[in-house]
Amino acid sequence: MSVCSPRTSATASSLTPPPSARSHGTTDQAALPHGVAAFSVPRNRDNGQVTFRLDTMGTGLVFADSLKDLAAALTEQGDGGTAVVQAPPGTGKTTLVPPLLANLLDQRHGVRPRVVVTQPRRVAARSAARRLAVLDGSRLGDRVGYTVRGESKTSQDTVVEFVTPGILLRRLLADPGLEDIHAVVLDEVHERGLETDLLVGMLAEVHELRGDLMLVAMSATLDAPRFAALLGGSTHDGGGPAPVVDCPSALHPLEVVWVPGREQRLDGRGVARAFLDHVARTAAAAHASALLLNPDVDALVFLPGAREVSDVASRLRAQVQGGVEVLELHGQIGPEAQDRAISGREPGGPPRIIVSTSLAESSLTVPGVRLVIDSGLSREPRRDAGRGMTGLVTVSCSRASADQRAGRAARQGPGTVVRCYDQQAFAAAPAHQTPEISVADLTGAALVLACWGAPGGRGLSLPDTPPRTAMDDAVEVLRELGAVADDGVATALGKTLARVPADPRLARALIDGAAVVGQRAAAEIVALVAGDHRAPGADLTKLLTSLRSGSDPGRRRFTEEVKRMESIVRQEAAAVERQSLVTDVTAVEAAGLVVALAFPDRVARRVPGDGTTTYLLSSGTRAGLPAGSPLSGQDWLAIAEVSRAQGRDAAGTGAVIRAAAPLSAELAEAAAPGLLEESVQAAFGQGRVTARLERRLGAIVLSSTPVRATPEAGRQAVAEALGKSGLSMIGWSTSADALRRRLALLHRELGPPWPDVSESSLLARLEEWLAPELEAMATGTPARSINLTDPLRRLLPWPEATRLDDLVPERLAVPSGSRVRIDYPEASDGSSQPDGGRPVVAVKLQECFGWDSTPHVVDGRVPVLFHLLSPAGRPLAVTDDLASFWSGPYAQVRAEMRGRYPRHPWPEDPWTAPATAKTKNRM
Repeated sequence: MSVCSPRTSATASSLTPPPSARSHGTTDQAALPHGVAAFSVPRNRDNGQVTFRLDTMGTGLVFADSLKDLAAALTEQGDGGTAVVQAPPGTGKTTLVPPLLANLLDQRHGVRPRVVVTQPRRVAARSAARRLAVLDGSRLGDRVGYTVRGESKTSQDTVVEFVTPGILLRRLLADPGLEDIHAVVLDEVHERGLETDLLVGMLAEVHELRGDLMLVAMSATLDAPRFAALLGGSTHDGGGPAPVVDCPSALHPLEVVWVPGREQRLDGRGVARAFLDHVARTAAAAHASALLLNPDVDALVFLPGAREVSDVASRLRAQVQGGVEVLELHGQIGPEAQDRAISGREPGGPPRIIVSTSLAESSLTVPGVRLVIDSGLSREPRRDAGRGMTGLVTVSCSRASADQRAGRAARQGPGTVVRCYDQQAFAAAPAHQTPEISVADLTGAALVLACWGAPGGRGLSLPDTPPRTAMDDAVEVLRELGAVADDGVATALGKTLARVPADPRLARALIDGAAVVGQRAAAEIVALVAGDHRAPGADLTKLLTSLRSGSDPGRRRFTEEVKRMESIVRQEAAAVERQSLVTDVTAVEAAGLVVALAFPDRVARRVPGDGTTTYLLSSGTRAGLPAGSPLSGQDWLAIAEVSRAQGRDAAGTGAVIRAAAPLSAELAEAAAPGLLEESVQAAFGQGRVTARLERRLGAIVLSSTPVRATPEAGRQAVAEALGKSGLSMIGWSTSADALRRRLALLHRELGPPWPDVSESSLLARLEEWLAPELEAMATGTPARSINLTDPLRRLLPWPEATRLDDLVPERLAVPSGSRVRIDYPEASDGSSQPDGGRPVVAVKLQECFGWDSTPHVVDGRVPVLFHLLSPAGRPLAVTDDLASFWSGPYAQVRAEMRGRYPRHPWPEDPWTAPATAKTKNRM
């Protein structure tokens, strides 16, 4: 246990309250943990002062021994200090740190403090508040309370309030100074949730302006130095990193058992059903064995998502022995069911198996758990920039997550973790979970940053810099919504949308849709999409009916969300300029319209002739409905969620529709007017140009009518055809090819202004050198009848072109008097060339007698390579050094050839022999 700080520790006497503060409700100081006594004595609550009894609250919690170090680290910094607490799960940091801060503030200022603690999940916030209230002996909602989405238990007497990060973000935007809050604790920062990362940067700025604000970040892993640097940079005393308070592990002995299955964990549809069966069998067997040794053992099974949790829980109920209770724990069950799962077993109650998502990984302690069964899988957000979609994907959990899951079994005594995969898979897993800011859709985050005055995160110290492409895309979405101005700063509409607890696109749809379908209906649909409900068969309308009728277990939470959304739209709609929409919308079409307003790029039409489940989105992506979806066959859909997938559910498209509602063609156009466009599309094929007038909704063609192509459209069509087929569609004549080769060598050796005549460069500049021919082909001239020699000459630079024949002559005069054609290297795009890319002269050997110097082109820069030929035109030698050839290799060539070609001269002395193309007789 240590305090990592460059500052010196405060003395013990500085932590002791004055006698007047100890005069009420004294306690035996010797019985208290060392360093905690100063903060454990109740004070007079009649004057607004309040102190938590940390002596009794810390009993049995490892972090109680670290309280004095944290108190010293914060006290020595003055009014408002910063610190990072690094402590494993189960040590008691969430329970003890907030009341410690309240005590410090109470003693320092003599007023009732307000401490806000963030928890990454609603169930964790409720659970932490409930536990602290029990330990404090107060009623939940009085001194200790919580606020989560759709639910709040607080009062004017609340000292410690647990909230989710989203709640605190909206409070920051409404009150950037947090004037009524004296301390903030950011718990579980190691999970690297997007909203928590934003809070780290924003609260660091608040602390720079408010030196009296106490700020503590808490991590269960070794990421603490990263956050210490971020928080320390904002300390008002100009010091270094924030102090780090360490706490030893609270784990008891832990046995690790590896039970890999024969099945692959993942297949084309996600988590393999055979693997889920393996997890269920393993959990049932392991729990049954554990109960033989200890009848008080409860088990905790980790799976990646709610679907897998329900699946395995159902299998377990059919496999476990009678008397064992199987409970589910995930975000889609109600608060009562969540609280029941995380509460300890009732006295005399049956053994329990809690099947959970990662929700129970680090934020919660489930009493009684001595056995953990881990699938080794987690579900994380991933952004597919190519398809313009973001969704959850199933991946191997990080090694840090696996260790935290395992630690759940050894918090209250010796435990066992059974990993349903092998050690190789564990070793291959990433060390830490991928930060959400690196992989998620950043539209909501971009709006928060714009409202904060840090567009795109500029100037804000965040744990990780947002990816540039993802942030640019998010800002562009906000511009289209009218939420940010051109400079990225939030508009009045943007600030209104930020107050809605939903994605900015859904927030805009709530306001615009309310004017058409009514406030209640719009609120229902937005609450449905914004929540974590699962649409059976991707059918949002069916899910909405279920929630309205009360047959869905999430109905109560849904109803509360609808009330909140309805209240928001009543308050905000009047201040926002609405889009002009159709007014004739049936109840069946309402959901589709609101979803289309939120995500116009996901309006989709069924692809004709490709079955009943394949759809083309206006963004250009194809996606398939899951097998058996009741939406199959609908012509138009408004898609709320689409994600990458493989296999049958994706209908071969690589993307699967997770949630959608039917839509009409008229409403599709009304909801996405910015995507409507009309243009003439011309195409060149079979030697002629055809054109059609097309109406499109993004990538979806609404209508197509034959029309006459304009000259400009015709040229463009021919240019596009050339871009696909290449200039070989026209063909290179001998003269055009020769000129192109000469120009290519000049560009290679001299560079500009000599033009680049590679295929890619010529295609990129068609209008510059081939415009008349493009128009000729557009009006019917056959492509093969065009000679590219004259078009190429249009690229010649002037006045440099006057030296073309001097620099790269077409022919070379040889000693015999012949003028032999020079073969220049091909004009390639960088591929390797024969003969080293040098110009070649193929000439009979006898025509070069007496030539003692090798000629060069391009002002002497490039030597000519000679292919010396036999009288029959066959190659005898290749050289770029004629003098060396006559002095050496020629003698061997002469010996071999003079008997084969006796009618031709083969002099012993080639230096003095006359060069000739004739035979001896003709000479």
